Amino acid sequence: MAEAIAFDTHRFVKRLTESGFTEKQAETLAEEHVALLNTNLATKTDIAAVTADIDALRQETKADIAAITADIDALRQETQAGIEALRQETRADIARVEAGMEALRHETKAAIETVKAELVKWLFGALIAQGGLIVALVKLL
Repeated sequence: MAEAIAFDTHRFVKRLTESGFTEKQAETLAEEHVALLNTNLATKTDIAAVTADIDALRQETKADIAAITADIDALRQETQAGIEALRQETRADIARVEAGMEALRHETKAAIETVKAELVKWLFGALIAQGGLIVALVKLL
C-alpha cells in the first residue's frame, strides 16, 4: 500500500526533540505514526480498487437478476400453460359428466315409463279381477 498521506517525519521529530524527547524517542514515534497512517488510511488507489470491485459486483448482480427474471418468466409461462391444460381437462371432464348425466336421465325416464306401463297393466288386471269378483258375488246372492 502506498503512503496514505504526506507526513513530514523530519518536522515531527524536530518538534518532539524541541519539546524534550530524545532523538531516538522522537524517531520511534515518527516511525509508528507513519506505520499507523499507512495501515489505517485508504489511498485513492485503495478507493479506486474498492470502487472497481463494487462496480464488478454491481454488474454481476445485474446479470444474476436478469437470469433470475428470465427463469421467473419461464416458470410463469409454464405455470400458465399448466393451468390452461388443467382448465381444458376439467372442461372435458365436465362435458363427459354432463353427457353421462344426460344418458342417466334418459335411462331413468325409460325406467319410469316401464314401471308406469307395468303399473297400468297390474291395475287393469286388478280391476278386471275385482269386477269378476263383484259379478260372482252378485250372482251368488
